[in-house]
Amino acid sequence: MGRNALLMVSRLLFAVLFVPSGFQALANIAGTTSYFSGLGLPLPALAAWATGIFESIAGLLILVGFQTRIVALLLAAFCIVAGFIGHYGQGAGDATLAFLHQQMLMKDIAIAGGFLALAMAGAGAWSADGRGFGIGADVT
Repeated sequence: MGRNALLMVSRLLFAVLFVPSGFQALANIAGTTSYFSGLGLPLPALAAWATGIFESIAGLLILVGFQTRIVALLLAAFCIVAGFIGHYGQGAGDATLAFLHQQMLMKDIAIAGGFLALAMAGAGAWSADGRGFGIGADVT
């Protein structure tokens, strides 16, 4: 499979994770707010709206490959922050739950690594960036 095809598949797989998550957060804003409140976040309603909007828009931008390098860097940072806020030290008192949260934290860190690789590689030719609409497209 060629480089551009792999970059497109990579963008599609990232979008499959973030677009539905963002839409789900917005569709159940009360539940998302409650979850963030349980984590002890200040202004949980604002955090819920911001997270849902960010995940939806960033996921769609990655999908079409627009401003991919910038969006991928933002999503890498988002994954690290969200992973530590949502999973680090969670599940105390329940070994199974603590293990699951540790695994989810590691998953978030790995996803951040994938976004860093995408930021370095660019969106490829089969993208909005590759068509000259974005910045920093590497279409070789």
